[in-house]
Amino acid sequence: MEIKKYIWKEKKKNIFGLPWTFTTYAFDEDSLDIKTGLLVQHYEEIRLYRIRDFTVTMSLIQRIFHLGTIHVCSADSTTPEINIINIRNPLEVKDKLAKQVEIAKSKVGVHTSEFINVQAGGYHR
Repeated sequence: MEIKKYIWKEKKKNIFGLPWTFTTYAFDEDSLDIKTGLLVQHYEEIRLYRIRDFTVTMSLIQRIFHLGTIHVCSADSTTPEINIINIRNPLEVKDKLAKQVEIAKSKVGVHTSEFINVQAGGYHR
């Protein structure tokens, strides 16, 4: 069994910034991996080229403890959305993940097109 070499890996923190939870988030050059549970473990993998968008939120309590949540939207049919909750330096992690997503998309030849408003009432691709 091949051991993954993660670019980033962190345990979900509790509200006081301590890693006393049973959730681990990590990503390598190909996938975002989420492992949850103690007695019964659940593994979720989202291929990076399927990720479409990110949103970072930091509540007042999270900001006090230097934490935040990254909301990930993907084209994955089983996991179209996931939250990476209570992690340190969420903006830096989001930037690293976004960079790796772009690398993964170009590696597999995935191109996205976005609609932009050209004129009032009209969209152009």
